[in-house]
Amino acid sequence: MSQTKKAPKKRSQSVLKRQRQNLKHRTANKATKRQMRSSVKKLRTLVTEGKGTEAAALLPKTEQEIDFTSRKGVIHWKTAARYKSRLAKKVSKLTKTEPAGK
Repeated sequence: MSQTKKAPKKRSQSVLKRQRQNLKHRTANKATKRQMRSSVKKLRTLVTEGKGTEAAALLPKTEQEIDFTSRKGVIHWKTAARYKSRLAKKVSKLTKTEPAGK
């Protein structure tokens, strides 16, 4: 058996268009997911630093980011619900234990 090199396959127009669409969607999804993750990270940082009032103020904005990402289909709706639930739980726990003077 000899190793002959085959000519590259021609791709149909629909395949090329699908590749272009996939690239566009992939970059948009990455940007949306990155935005959501940075919001979540910012909130988690506030929680670990013990800044309850600031975290409570940022929670609705972060939940909006998570909802937006879920609506776009980038993450599953149950994943979004889990993120929101856990973040709300952490913020709630922090604001309950935070002294009134701060």
